[in-house]
Amino acid sequence: MLMKNFEELRIWQKGIDIAANCYKLTSTFPSHEKFSLVSQINRAAVSIAANIAEGSSRSSEKDYARFIEIALGSTYELETHLVIARTLNMGNQQLLNKMLDEIQEEQKMLTGFINKLKR
Repeated sequence: MLMKNFEELRIWQKGIDIAANCYKLTSTFPSHEKFSLVSQINRAAVSIAANIAEGSSRSSEKDYARFIEIALGSTYELETHLVIARTLNMGNQQLLNKMLDEIQEEQKMLTGFINKLKR
């Protein structure tokens, strides 16, 4: 069941889209946030696809599932950062709300993939 070609996985492709859109979103934040919330958002966003890719190199499905779980954790961290940004009315709110929807979709896909790996 191990999927070595991570670039073909929808969860990885969506992770790349989320990261790219987070960079676009944070470019609309105030410059004084560059080293705080912006940094946290972009780091968590990049971590999603990176952990999916790293997990694909593992030799067991148990190890692979652990990296997918870490990617899932990053989506929840990212969601929290974006909710804080929304609460503070930072950045492009339309894009921010779109990102929150994309993250929730990714969470569902990652959870399904974890369940498939653990069967």
